[in-house]
Amino acid sequence: MEKEAKVEEAEVREQLADILSRCEKDRSRLIPILQHVQETFGYLPVEAVGTIASHLGMTDVQVYGVASFYNHFRFVPLGKHPIQMCMGTACHMVGGGLVLEALERSLDVNVGGITEDKEFSLDRVACVGCCSLAPVMVISDKIYPRVTPTKVDEVLVNLKMKAAEDAQSGDEA
Repeated sequence: MEKEAKVEEAEVREQLADILSRCEKDRSRLIPILQHVQETFGYLPVEAVGTIASHLGMTDVQVYGVASFYNHFRFVPLGKHPIQMCMGTACHMVGGGLVLEALERSLDVNVGGITEDKEFSLDRVACVGCCSLAPVMVISDKIYPRVTPTKVDEVLVNLKMKAAEDAQSGDEA
């Protein structure tokens, strides 16, 4: 496991060096660089913040401050099944907060986190544009309307069963 982490770190460093070699050393390029790094890795690895800071002559704190200001940037990778819980006004008013708490309990993960098995990540979003279906949960681009705390477990169990079936059919092939 430790050897795997070192290989991963080396790959991250190598890809970061490649990205930054094509970027001018201008602080005004920070957001486009962050976007490019996130596009490459799916999130902003911890090593990336320091490397980008050095490249642009900034402190790690300055880079982290900009990246953490925008909801678009992630510091944790997405799970295989990313879950977004809408917390827009309509969803919030009809129990979105209770659904979000049920998701955190069922997954044993906080908002912005990823489960240990990397299957699920959980995010809270401002609005998914389905207000008439509130509260709404989106899992891997599939919309789940009128979600209740009890429906959370049903949806997650079905997803886990389908994943197990897919894995089993993949083993047989």
